[in-house]
Amino acid sequence: MKIAAVQMLSTPRVADNLARAAALIAEAAATGAELVALPEYFCLMGERDTDKLAHAEAPGDGPIQAMLAASARANGVWLVGGTLPLRVDGRTERAHNASLVFAPDGTLAARYDKIHLFRFDDGERRYDEAATLDAGSKPVALTLHDRSGGAWRVGLSICYDLRFPELYRALAEPPCDLLLVPSAFTYPTGQAHWELLLRARAVENQCFVLAPAQGGRHENGRRTWGHTMAVGPWGEVLAVREAEGEGMVLAELDAGRIAQVRAQLPALSHRVLPH
Repeated sequence: MKIAAVQMLSTPRVADNLARAAALIAEAAATGAELVALPEYFCLMGERDTDKLAHAEAPGDGPIQAMLAASARANGVWLVGGTLPLRVDGRTERAHNASLVFAPDGTLAARYDKIHLFRFDDGERRYDEAATLDAGSKPVALTLHDRSGGAWRVGLSICYDLRFPELYRALAEPPCDLLLVPSAFTYPTGQAHWELLLRARAVENQCFVLAPAQGGRHENGRRTWGHTMAVGPWGEVLAVREAEGEGMVLAELDAGRIAQVRAQLPALSHRVLPH
């Protein structure tokens, strides 16, 4: 199955971001991709952290979710809607950072709320997601079918989750074929750790990893690392977008490659500590 990860440089204007995302989804689908993944906060990179609360949607309602459902249906693809803010119990002062997966018929197939909330302070840049977000609590994986009828187990995660291997171990019952990591890594943390962590998660779980990212200097002054990437189950980088700004990477999910890696080095069956 061909898969695509979209890189964006999102703005504070939701309507503009939705239009660009829809165009990039269609472009990916035109290459033959059956699964398309958008980056974290594809819909909004606000001037302030609290801006997301003004655009947070109720589950199942709102222009962001409507665009995702319509794009999945119009292009006949599995669509991973990066992330968007969803209201918590109807409240306007808190949100979940949620990743939604839509089936090719436009129906919602899965929702994952980001469990690990990012906090960073290097003296110049300060971020604290917990100031506006509530953390999720449940790992989420789904099984989807490609157009030929093949089944793929897909584990969901978001950005900072990448630093917590225990989440991916929780998703490995049974093992995943593909891990998704929509992200908006900061430039300094991405430069130091992005590729390292993506390849480590692929090696540990002997599966494919697809990581769509925000990439470049945003209008709010924040610079994200980009380097949208696809990684194979041996830890090999299959594709990477080196340039900042919009674009995408493509890769092929190959069940035979997963089976080969797990047969020659059956590390998943050698685990002995509680899990």
